[in-house]
Amino acid sequence: MSRDLQHRLHSRLELAAQMLDLPLTADHLERLAVELTPAVKALIAEQADDQAAAVPVDYNVVEADGVRTTTYAQCTSRIDVRVAEDSPAALLADALRSRQPDVVATDVPSATYLGLTVRPQSLHAWTWWVHRLGLDPAALTRQGDKVYGVGSVGQVIVHVCGDGVPELMADEAAARLMGLLAEAESSS
Repeated sequence: MSRDLQHRLHSRLELAAQMLDLPLTADHLERLAVELTPAVKALIAEQADDQAAAVPVDYNVVEADGVRTTTYAQCTSRIDVRVAEDSPAALLADALRSRQPDVVATDVPSATYLGLTVRPQSLHAWTWWVHRLGLDPAALTRQGDKVYGVGSVGQVIVHVCGDGVPELMADEAAARLMGLLAEAESSS
């Protein structure tokens, strides 16, 4: 983004110099664009932060059939009302939701079981999930546009659904190299 921003800034400075008939050379404009890019990036970040603070976050809590469902920031969290909020599965679900933008949904039906739906943005992100959850690549199953597996974190059994993962693993050689797919047996 910095290079693109720098080029856009350079073109705007060049246009302004021409319109105002400023005695700036191409070297001056280039140096200005390079020097101003970090400051402009900071201004853009501040503006985005201000807008994010001003936009209300959609938040919803519903309790039905013994399950409390919370929807917040495009993530759905379901927890059985009989499960303590400080149970290992509930704490793990909360930690993953708050720290990982890939998390789409968490389901906590018991104190030691977590159903987790993630939508990783890259093959590297999916690799992180495989290692973090202790998933066995040979035991992963594909169904349509999802990959399913079971792993564990501490004393919590985690059943994960990787939404969109088969599309990420389209390059099978790269997926095998990263340890995400078991080696294919050669047919003799």
